[in-house]
Amino acid sequence: MALGFTGARQQTELCNESLMLEKLPICGKFFEEMMKKVDSKKWCNLTEFIMYYDNFTQCTEREANNASCFWPNPLAEGFITGIHKQFFSNCTSEKVHWEDPPDEILITLILIPVMLTCAMITLVVWCSKRSDILV
Repeated sequence: MALGFTGARQQTELCNESLMLEKLPICGKFFEEMMKKVDSKKWCNLTEFIMYYDNFTQCTEREANNASCFWPNPLAEGFITGIHKQFFSNCTSEKVHWEDPPDEILITLILIPVMLTCAMITLVVWCSKRSDILV
């Protein structure tokens, strides 16, 4: 590694993509072994396997750097995406179906601010007329 004019580190070696692609499956195998410890019904709950996933991402980053490659890079991202498809393809988020509340509740929610606004206007007008009488 050499220092550039701005002091930033520049990569002087070329990325050895074949070495990186050879080493990344080791990270995937380790992650797969760790995920066997987690009940497959809990694979969509990140808190159940966050440490394993953190180790997996650190491993992919380390192997990319060992091959003089930046991380993330398109090849590493492709590998990580494959792991995601293998373990998390059934974890699609369900779309929330929003519904209006029942009419009684909706009318109440609309009328309360309207009534409070009317009451405040009335109070302000009444107080301002009263101050005119007192002066």
